[in-house]
Amino acid sequence: MFLLRIPVILLALSMHEAAHGLAAYKLGDPTARNMGRLTLNPLKHLDPLGTIMMLVFGFGWARPVPINPRYFKDHKRGMALSAAAGPAANLLLGFLGLFCANLFWFIVTRSGLIFEAEGALYANTNSAFVANLVTYTHLFFYLFYMLNVSLGVFNLLPVPPLDGSRIFLSFLPANLYFKVMRYEHIIQIVLMLGLWMGFLDVPLRAVVSFVMRGMEWLVGLIPIF
Repeated sequence: MFLLRIPVILLALSMHEAAHGLAAYKLGDPTARNMGRLTLNPLKHLDPLGTIMMLVFGFGWARPVPINPRYFKDHKRGMALSAAAGPAANLLLGFLGLFCANLFWFIVTRSGLIFEAEGALYANTNSAFVANLVTYTHLFFYLFYMLNVSLGVFNLLPVPPLDGSRIFLSFLPANLYFKVMRYEHIIQIVLMLGLWMGFLDVPLRAVVSFVMRGMEWLVGLIPIF
């Protein structure tokens, strides 16, 4: 499970940050492009602590992509759209992971490689390699789904410095916006303590479960499933 998480997290975090940079670039800000952040190369994006948090707890972050709102015609709208691009990318990746997991399972069960007997699943092969390949491929897709949804939901929290705060604060008057931003570092410490002590576990899991149920319902509408 730990080894399977590594490529998933590298892609999830890289796609998240590249989406921020691409959205900002499309809105007129070339900062991320000029700094080489419009890439899926994880070495350009990873934050050591955020990556460890993602590996261990399923919630984490990468090194923020620099965005200069002075390039935007509408500063607040530009910041909100750029911030929303990262979580949106992860939610789309999560949906893709769920679709691939279901499609893969559909193929292996219809092919007879996996069969059900007395409520249990069995591999219809004498090859341990093939059986393990099927098991871990399906698990990889499901982890890809779960971790991307978790990352997307976590970053939509309206708490600085997460992306949700950039979206939420864009709707505040300028005087309130700057008052909140003065305490960004304190709020960040409180957020870290809340995660460390588990205070946010229940609400985060509830929201993630809600989003996952919605995605599973949507995938279930696809005729082949």
